[in-house]
Amino acid sequence: MHKKANNIITIGASAGGIAAVSKLLSTFNEHLDASVFIVIHVFRNSLIEVILNQIQRQSPLKCMIPQDGDRIVCGHIYLAPADHHMTLEMDKILVRKGKLENHWRPSIDVLFQSAAMHYGSSVTGIILTGLLDDGTAGMKAIKKNGGMCIVQDPVEADFPDMPKNVLQHLLVDYQVPIADMSYIIVDLLSRQRRSGELTSPAELELKSESPPGLLTPFTCTDCGAALVKTDRDSGPRYQCQAGHIFTERTLLREQARSLENSLWVAVRMMEEQRALLSSISDQDVEVTTQQAGNLVIQIERLKKILASFECSEEQ
Repeated sequence: MHKKANNIITIGASAGGIAAVSKLLSTFNEHLDASVFIVIHVFRNSLIEVILNQIQRQSPLKCMIPQDGDRIVCGHIYLAPADHHMTLEMDKILVRKGKLENHWRPSIDVLFQSAAMHYGSSVTGIILTGLLDDGTAGMKAIKKNGGMCIVQDPVEADFPDMPKNVLQHLLVDYQVPIADMSYIIVDLLSRQRRSGELTSPAELELKSESPPGLLTPFTCTDCGAALVKTDRDSGPRYQCQAGHIFTERTLLREQARSLENSLWVAVRMMEEQRALLSSISDQDVEVTTQQAGNLVIQIERLKKILASFECSEEQ
C-alpha cells in the first residue's frame, strides 16, 4: 500500500527550467518524505514525455505525468502535462484544461495556490530560473498559509526574472543555489511545522469568473475581450470575461507581440500590393511606378520599426 503524502514540494520553472529541475531532483534521495509537483513552462505541442524521461534519469524517485483524479503518493514526482493545469486537492491530483493564467497552461501560480489552499504549512514552494513573473502569486499564497518559500539565487539562474520577481514581492525563507536546496528541504521535512488557518479559495484567486474591478481600455490579446483591472496581494492583474489573466509585465509583452504580428501583416500586404502594381499593364506607368515607390518607402519604415522590436527583446 502506498504511503500517504503529508508533505508537498512544488517546483516552478520556465526558460532554462529543464536543466535546473534535473539538477535539483538529482540531489533528492529515495527516502524523501514528500510528494513533488513540477510545472515547467512548455508549449502546447511539446513532447512532455521526453522531459519526463530526462528528469527520471536524474532521480531515484518515481517520476510520472499524472492523470486527472490520480491519488497523491509520497515519494513520487509529478510533472504537469503540456497544455493542462495541474492542481491539488486533499490526496488527489486534478488535471484540467482551464483558462490560461499569465498566458501559460500549465501555470505555476495555479499549482502553488491549490497546494497552499489544501496543504497549508506542509507545502514548500521552490522557484527556479525563468522569464517574467509566473509563480510570484503562488509563492505569496504558500507563505500566507504557513508554508516555506525557496528561490534559486538569481545570480546562478540562467534566466533570473522569476526568482527576482518573487524576491521583490515577498520575504522568502531561503535564497540559495540549487546545490544547497536538498539540505534545506531535508531539514524542513524533519521539523514539526505549525499549522495555521487555511486561506479560502476566493482569497487565493482561483475563481474562474471575471472579478469586479476597473474596466480598462485594454483588450485581451488571446480573445479580444475587454480587460478588467483588479488589485491583488501579488500586484495588479488584468482579466477578461473568458477568464484569461495577465500581470502587467505579461500583458505588456503580449501587446508587443500582437503589435509586431500586425506590423508584419501590414508589410506583407504592402509587398503584395507593390507586386500587383508592378504587374498591371493597362494603367499609367508613371502613376503605378510612383505608387509602388511610395509603398517601398513605407515598407522600409515598418521594417525599421520591427527591427527595433528585436533589439528591445534582446535587451
